Amino acid sequence: MSENLTAEDPELLWRPDADRVAASRITAFRDWLRAERDLDLPDYPALWQWSVDDLSGFWGALAEFSGVRFHDRPRAVLDGEEMPGTRWFPGATLNYAEHALRDGDGKGDDEPAVIFAREDGLGATLTYGQLRAEVAAARAGLVELGVRKGDRVAALVPNSPEALIAFLAAASLGATWSSCSPDFGARAISDRFTQIEPTVLVAVNGYVYNGRKFDTRSTVDELRGRIPGLKATVLVDYLATGAALPGVLDWRELLDRNAGAALEFDPVPFDHPLWVLYSSGTTGLPKGIVQGHGGIVLEHIKALALQCDLGPGERFFWFTTTGWMMWNFLISGLVVGSTIVLFDGNPAYPDLGALWQLAERQRISFFGTSAPYIQSCLKRGLRPAQEHDLSALKVLGSTGAPLSPEGFRWIIDEVGGVQIASVSGGTDLCTAFVGAAPDVPVWLGEISCRMLGAAVDSFDEAGKPVSDEVGELVVTKPMPSMPVSFWNDSDGARLREAYFETFPGVWRHGDWIRITPRGSCVIYGRSDSTLNRGGVRMGTSEFYRVVEGFDEVLDSLVIDTSGAGESDGELLCFLVLETGVALADVEPRLRAELRSQLSPRHVPNQFVAVADVPRTLNGKKCEVPVKKILTGTPADRAVSREALSNPDALRPFEELARKAQR
Repeated sequence: MSENLTAEDPELLWRPDADRVAASRITAFRDWLRAERDLDLPDYPALWQWSVDDLSGFWGALAEFSGVRFHDRPRAVLDGEEMPGTRWFPGATLNYAEHALRDGDGKGDDEPAVIFAREDGLGATLTYGQLRAEVAAARAGLVELGVRKGDRVAALVPNSPEALIAFLAAASLGATWSSCSPDFGARAISDRFTQIEPTVLVAVNGYVYNGRKFDTRSTVDELRGRIPGLKATVLVDYLATGAALPGVLDWRELLDRNAGAALEFDPVPFDHPLWVLYSSGTTGLPKGIVQGHGGIVLEHIKALALQCDLGPGERFFWFTTTGWMMWNFLISGLVVGSTIVLFDGNPAYPDLGALWQLAERQRISFFGTSAPYIQSCLKRGLRPAQEHDLSALKVLGSTGAPLSPEGFRWIIDEVGGVQIASVSGGTDLCTAFVGAAPDVPVWLGEISCRMLGAAVDSFDEAGKPVSDEVGELVVTKPMPSMPVSFWNDSDGARLREAYFETFPGVWRHGDWIRITPRGSCVIYGRSDSTLNRGGVRMGTSEFYRVVEGFDEVLDSLVIDTSGAGESDGELLCFLVLETGVALADVEPRLRAELRSQLSPRHVPNQFVAVADVPRTLNGKKCEVPVKKILTGTPADRAVSREALSNPDALRPFEELARKAQR
């Protein structure tokens, strides 16, 4: 890729080291393509272009290069490129768990597979040999409880070895996995699990968060009564209290009873359901998103080995819970032979330095987190590189929200000269569309590139591609990890409505994106919560960048009520302020900065101080539900409170809506 910068180009923050690029897995893949396919693809843009022009060639080559283990060989790589409905690797059989646990690829019995750390100091390390033995015992235990291929195993578990072991055991059988974090409310869990009617429920008796212990047995007992067809419940003594439930099996006893069982893997069709992930459920019953064994194996090999340069000897961490797709992404580090680092607890307990201490202690090479966490570290003045030995760290990943240019700058200044892997994707595909690569530079405020095999484009309202302009993020060709289906959507109507209604045959993701001439990308927030002021459209991320750049502002929510019940609505900005700061102290400066940095049109009609911003269970700001409430939709129709991590945060918005109706 050319690094010739013009006056309009942003600052180049990180450039690939030639020796590191030469040793990278993406270079090995390019060399393999030259030797085996007679393809000369000298740089990332050439490789990306080929990967989307020749889907069959790219994904077939990746499967062969990475040694995907097919039990039955596919008849083809794909039959057609129509969306939805593409069939990948028809006729093939394989198993995800086999790829995570098979010998070789740096997975010797004595090699570390899993490092676990809990906020209260509890920790454990499992070698690949120990993990294989535990999964074999859990697999036999599930068989004993009546689990068969095609059944579902649901789990109310934190990010722990038990969660990983139960998942791999289920996958090895061809059973379909689904998990929720134990801090979800009973209704939110029930809304998810009752849809899929699991055969077995695996749950913990409690969890630890922010220095406290929470007993979850009443929630587990309630779920047992709500889930139809449940044959058994297995309880993990996660708090080590011995607290049990009548009629519920003990996890450790079940595994000990099956110790020494053989580790086997049942071959399943390429698109056999591996797991069910869920939409946020803020505006209705959460949609069950089904992804297949083969699509996830291939997509995660591409994303982790080629884009993240992960493999044997690397230590891969991403802060996540089991209710977020990043957990599924993280544990696929095993597929490429890395050691995965699991953390359970509050990333800010006892302070924001907790995860940086973990990075130092465990010699993490790829550290993944969220953009809001980076913003919090910036505002608190953390200096991780000065306070910790981060010499093992090569890459810092960020997702969950657009990473601000100030966030990029803070990483370079205070974490060190690491590669910044800002990525954006979704639960819908359990991967990123746009991200980083070992041989692509990092520019200030920009995501480095479109991911291989992801035909990402930017469309205007007429469905035409635009260059270096903000448009709808679309994917114009299929990807293997696109949903096999939605659960209980036999005719595919809900899936088509979700992604293919706006631009027929093209996946519309619902984000604003700009793709630069360099091939880098900028995400501007959700397109369904656009700020449309006087005909000038702007993504919310640009607004948040200005407002949350003030030290006095801890969090914010901006709502444009235009077009939702009113032809010319108001622009409202809700602020969570630092303790001791009054709105009058900061509002005049906010107005001046927004006028200067954005435009006079984007200065809010009103600023309102609130105690909290409503967020989903996975931490997303609830822009659309709040907009509906403010424009007259009753709160209980606008949003499911059980889908929120802080439902009480809705109250000031409900009160504001009531006042407006008087």
